[in-house]
Amino acid sequence: MAEFPFAEGVGPFHPASRTVNTFTTKQDVSPVSVPVMTPNRFRVNTQLMIRAWGNYSALTAAVLTLGFWFGTRLGVITGDIVLAPAFTCGTTPAAWAWHMEWDGVVTATGAAGTLRGQGKIQFGSSLTVFNAETPIPVTDAARSVASFDTTIERAIGVSASWGASSASNQIVTDGHRVTVLNGY
Repeated sequence: MAEFPFAEGVGPFHPASRTVNTFTTKQDVSPVSVPVMTPNRFRVNTQLMIRAWGNYSALTAAVLTLGFWFGTRLGVITGDIVLAPAFTCGTTPAAWAWHMEWDGVVTATGAAGTLRGQGKIQFGSSLTVFNAETPIPVTDAARSVASFDTTIERAIGVSASWGASSASNQIVTDGHRVTVLNGY
């Protein structure tokens, strides 16, 4: 049987931004609804592209960690695809932009599926300028994601955590996109 290459956005697609503040434990900050992969959707060499963007506000020197997670449709995080290094905010950021992306490939399927990939993250240093890009993850060992079960439904979302809780510490996720490429 012939195979046909395809590129497909993964739904459901979110209708609006999501704003979350005053928390320290890693949590889902994806816009509602989070993209969900159906069971057995991946095969070896399937490519996965994940993008997210938004803005952040915080106290001076607040510490923010962003990442991409996998888990359930209900936003329950069961594992990390990638976590960016902790970022120390500049002087009282107010709605400064952030942008994060990760590209990977499925290297094994099944209950013990594996992804391998890398990406980059940028945080605004003002309303009009980004800091330098930072690679994510920063180690080779962290570029492999084990225990990514491809036989069950998998949601893919955006995570965040603050180093300290403050009503001033806010993360807004304006967009989140997951794209699957087969046969490219």
